[in-house]
Amino acid sequence: MTGSAGGRQTGPAPGPHPSHGLLAGRTVLVTAAAGTGIGFATARRCAEEGARVVISDRHERRLGEAAERLAGISGERPLSVVCDVTSQPQVDHLFAAAVAEHGHLDVVVNNAGLGGDTPLVEMTDEQWSVVLDVTLTGTFRCTRAALRHMIPRRAGVVVNNASVIGWRAQAGQAHYAAAKAGVMALTRCAAIEAAPAGVRVNAVSPSIAMHPYLAKVSSEEFLAELSAREAFGRAAEPWEVADVIVFLASDYSSYLTGEVVSVSSQHP
Repeated sequence: MTGSAGGRQTGPAPGPHPSHGLLAGRTVLVTAAAGTGIGFATARRCAEEGARVVISDRHERRLGEAAERLAGISGERPLSVVCDVTSQPQVDHLFAAAVAEHGHLDVVVNNAGLGGDTPLVEMTDEQWSVVLDVTLTGTFRCTRAALRHMIPRRAGVVVNNASVIGWRAQAGQAHYAAAKAGVMALTRCAAIEAAPAGVRVNAVSPSIAMHPYLAKVSSEEFLAELSAREAFGRAAEPWEVADVIVFLASDYSSYLTGEVVSVSSQHP
């Protein structure tokens, strides 16, 4: 059934497609992988593509539930490690546990992030700092840990989750936009430093991916407005963003590094 959004004919989202073994034999670590968003969708797609998956999140109960769901896909329960990316000791423990379990890491997907909706003139230092600490500094901590492991091995891929808000202005999002723009810059600089070792660092930049948690923290009217800006007249499904992450993690993107790939159909 088709509808209309801003004069454009729209239809339902496509269904997930068959897997092709793009990550067979690889070990992939995904942060913030609990719940129903891009992180879990990425862990699921990586598992479906043949990867051994390690997942982390700061929510222990939801992390356990995610591990059980992934066990039904891969046939074995993945290593799951509680980790708050604002804590360096917890990040160190996460990477040590993953390497102890699997010997090495081939791919690290930095998905952890925190948003908010506060006008700049009302924003406190604390509100600014907590979003930057999770979204930008957390990505820095995990990227640094990944490169310290991958550069000596002269192999590996890092994929960071940025956002189109890092490029495009949106009211109430100054802290989140600044953090995601920082993730883009961090990605480019890390890529240049890692390239001599053959390690690649890229990022995805989604516009809007609809999932139940997003619907809980945002108004229906606001989400409808964002979706209407998309050329397809709908939000992305989380697995559609995860597919691009899988592409960047795979050998199909062997000549891509320092790139920020927009996963968006936004129009002017």
